[in-house]
Amino acid sequence: MSANRSVNLWSRTDHALDYLERADSIPHRTEGESALLEFIPQAAGRILDLATGDGRLLALAKRGHPKTEAIALDFSPAMIEAAKKRFASDSSVAVITHNLDNPLPDLGKFDAVISSFAIHHLVHDRKHSLYSEVYGLLNAGGVFCNLEHVSSPTPTLHAEFLREIDKTPETEDPSNKLLDLETQLRWLREIGFVDVDCHWKWRELALLAGRHAGEQR
Repeated sequence: MSANRSVNLWSRTDHALDYLERADSIPHRTEGESALLEFIPQAAGRILDLATGDGRLLALAKRGHPKTEAIALDFSPAMIEAAKKRFASDSSVAVITHNLDNPLPDLGKFDAVISSFAIHHLVHDRKHSLYSEVYGLLNAGGVFCNLEHVSSPTPTLHAEFLREIDKTPETEDPSNKLLDLETQLRWLREIGFVDVDCHWKWRELALLAGRHAGEQR
């Protein structure tokens, strides 16, 4: 149910473009995205999108927060090119190359950190450390929303999920390093996030969210 820890194909142009071609067809994706957008503070001044891809999720967030400054991170050359093209006319969005395998750069503070179907490509230790780094980047009361691919509790449920997305064990992404939902929610709470919960779930797709514990200014 989880692939080779050392494999990450997302720097390959063909792998990234194949994903972009089928991104709109992921079942129930728009439901999860809509749920995530509800948690972005209306008065958010800055948003960080981790592994932005072509900027799909951030573009949705910007529709409701057009004046909000945003930073989009990704390490795939194909994704970076697509994101820069999407935000070419929006000077409030900076697209920066960064591999989440490495510690986050000093980007200042944010009112919301978001991510979509990306963090599961990191090894589990790095997932945990990234969550801690995100907490440190948030302003008091800021929110972390991770629309994520998590592991199923049983092989049978994993096989059913693969069938629903037209994949097989042989064709599922070898970059995946899936982790169960409960462990990740527990990590967020231990790190210091409050109001932690899974706010939406369809099979292996889930929205994990929590807020910085500090008092809002």
